[in-house]
Amino acid sequence: MQLDLNNLPTETPLLHRLVRDIVGTIEHRDSEIERLKSIIKQLQRAQFGRRSERLDPDQLALGLEDLDSDLAREEENRPRAEKQPAERSSHRKPLPDHLPREDVRLDIDSMICTCCGGALHVIGESVSETLDWIPAQLRVIRTTRPKYACRSCETVVQVPAPERVIAGGVATPALLAQVLVSKYCDHTPLYRQSQIFARHGVDLPRSTLAGWVGGACWWLESLHERLAINVFASDHLFADDTPVPVLDPGRGRTKTGRLWVYAREQRSWGGPEPPAAVYLFAPDRKAERPASHLENFKGVLHVDGYAGFEPLTSNGDVVLAACWSHTRRRFYEVAQATSAPIATEALRRIGELYAIEAGVRGQSPAHRLAARRSRSKPVVDALRVWLEAQLPLVPGRSTLAEAIRYALSRWEGLTRFLHDGRIELDTNPVERAIRPVALGRKNHLFAGSDAGGHRWAVLCSLVETCKLNDVEPYAYLHDVLSRMVDGHPVNRLDELLPWAWQARNPVKS
Repeated sequence: MQLDLNNLPTETPLLHRLVRDIVGTIEHRDSEIERLKSIIKQLQRAQFGRRSERLDPDQLALGLEDLDSDLAREEENRPRAEKQPAERSSHRKPLPDHLPREDVRLDIDSMICTCCGGALHVIGESVSETLDWIPAQLRVIRTTRPKYACRSCETVVQVPAPERVIAGGVATPALLAQVLVSKYCDHTPLYRQSQIFARHGVDLPRSTLAGWVGGACWWLESLHERLAINVFASDHLFADDTPVPVLDPGRGRTKTGRLWVYAREQRSWGGPEPPAAVYLFAPDRKAERPASHLENFKGVLHVDGYAGFEPLTSNGDVVLAACWSHTRRRFYEVAQATSAPIATEALRRIGELYAIEAGVRGQSPAHRLAARRSRSKPVVDALRVWLEAQLPLVPGRSTLAEAIRYALSRWEGLTRFLHDGRIELDTNPVERAIRPVALGRKNHLFAGSDAGGHRWAVLCSLVETCKLNDVEPYAYLHDVLSRMVDGHPVNRLDELLPWAWQARNPVKS
């Protein structure tokens, strides 16, 4: 708006209208400036500071490691008494029983008392345990198959060669399991593994390791399919997706694929089904992806604010439960950027819901539902009335208004937990399942192809489900690959799902 200050109108109604227009323009400009400042601060936090309301657990762990190391150094540097007590109580957990033991006996040189010359007799013994490490060792298994011939008919007899996981390859199931766990669980890229093997004196190029990964995944794909069928047969799931860079050779750069993650977690209400996570790769984030994944799913789906999940509810078989964590995060970002009292108050009220939820975690659905209706419902009802009252008081284009509208537009999904004790407040179970992908994304940099994204999904599904069921991934993959190559029946694949495998192998290797 441009004004000629030397030629202003003199009519009072025209001046009033002019002032109103100026005020409206200023309000619009101020709200836009506030919105842009908020975005800038978010980008600054993403680049230089914390990206969520909590410190990154990995970064916190690194800081604690340094502090613990400093404390240990000071403990070692402290002066010690010359004589230590014979036995000291310890709060350390006992070492696992399944570990092999090597006994070392330290005995005195003579059974004669050095004080009086009398004979000594045993009155007991002190036993202590220390934890040792045997470095990884590569070995060669040489298989010999004698040949026999019949002099009469010249028939040659020999035991058939054993099946190998990789046709013509030299890797055993144990070595393949090590490569897979290092890449998809410990996030060590294949070129680094190749360097590690070279330090052991074995030349295994990255291309060779990549071929092993592809061959091993061929065996595991059927198990991934059975895992997906089992998970999608549940009636309560968590869903989310995360970007995965994929190499695009034709364009000379990477493109963005997606890993869709579906998690089952019923331990918070004592559900009968074991925890699990299924990853499915797709080249894009179109709504048709979750629609195809969940075409046979019926039940409650915990989701974030992605609109692509909405079409799933068209036939009434799927009910969406919205995420309070995502709602809270929007108010948190506003509070961090502007210190707005309304955002701070919204965080306090949402915090009350989480405090109530912490007290009923692990209880039965009926107990949880009763507590929610008596304690959480008044908080939720009051929060909605308060948000509706605050919305007209803030600039319409501000990030605070967007946060309020985000919550109110999803109110039916956000309050779903008040009607079913099995529903959670947020999608944290699937968020936790995504974290390893984010870490692997930093180390792997990108998937080499869409097929590589699919392999990523297969291995992540099995590894993450193993961790959810307290199954050691290396022991699991080693045993599963061995059984498959030995002819495990296809109609009994469910026996190899991590929780079923754990039931047959209760000792954590």
